Amino acid sequence: MLFPAVLMLFAMGMDKLQARVDRVSVSNDEVDDYIDRAGSQNAGAPSRLAESAELHELRPRRIQSPPSRATSPQRAS
Repeated sequence: MLFPAVLMLFAMGMDKLQARVDRVSVSNDEVDDYIDRAGSQNAGAPSRLAESAELHELRPRRIQSPPSRATSPQRAS
């Protein structure tokens, strides 16, 4: 019996939150304008330093094997 009332209060709260977010958010036109302005500023080639650091992270790590012994391993008996 309490569940429908709590569900209704939750739905009303979410509606108010959605209305507040809609007022604060930006429009699609503003986002497109921002991307156009930022895209022209960052249109250059990526720096070599950043590229080499990113590629270094993607390279697989090599496992260093221990130095091999000249003699074969002996069993303890």
